[in-house]
Amino acid sequence: MRADLHIHTEYSFDCGTPLKKIISCCIERGINCIAVADHGTVEGALKMKEIAPFKVIVAEEILTPSGEIMGMFLAETIPSGLSVGEVLARIRAQGGLVCLPHPFDRHRSGLLRHTPPPELLAQADIVECFNARAPFSRDCHKARHLAEEYGLLCSAGSDAHTLGEIGNAYVEMPEFDNVEEFCSALAQGQVFGHKAGLWVHFPTILTTLKKKILR
Repeated sequence: MRADLHIHTEYSFDCGTPLKKIISCCIERGINCIAVADHGTVEGALKMKEIAPFKVIVAEEILTPSGEIMGMFLAETIPSGLSVGEVLARIRAQGGLVCLPHPFDRHRSGLLRHTPPPELLAQADIVECFNARAPFSRDCHKARHLAEEYGLLCSAGSDAHTLGEIGNAYVEMPEFDNVEEFCSALAQGQVFGHKAGLWVHFPTILTTLKKKILR
């Protein structure tokens, strides 16, 4: 199984990619598992799960006052703006997993930019050790070191906001049918990927502005 564990859809405020085009692109590139992690909503992920011919993990990037947390295997949206503790509690209440997306990325307001909050590391399950949009390899190395230090699982994702980015990073791993099997499979996984390049941020900026104007 090739799993791109961080993809955005048109349901994110900064992405305009339709669900059906994502499905076609994944099939073309041999990606047969994705985690749809839109900003502030699981609506797109739930719809994708209904129509995709491959495995879809319902996820969400949730913005807290301290940075973003990714909840995985969710059933409903967790609102933005809640405290770190409240977000962690709501992910757990849904039986989900806590993932730390793009930690140490110096161009984003992350929870792990400086000293990691103890409550976060105590509750975390997964560290995104390779994010194709993170421009500096050193930041990814720090993420992997953190995962090893705290005994956390490593994931990888393209963080795709455009079709061209899908599959830029993925984990090759055994198949799974539930949360427990996913954790076991991810522990056996091997990360593959390459950096996307700075150009990918320009379509994101334009899409964000366009959606703001239309609203």
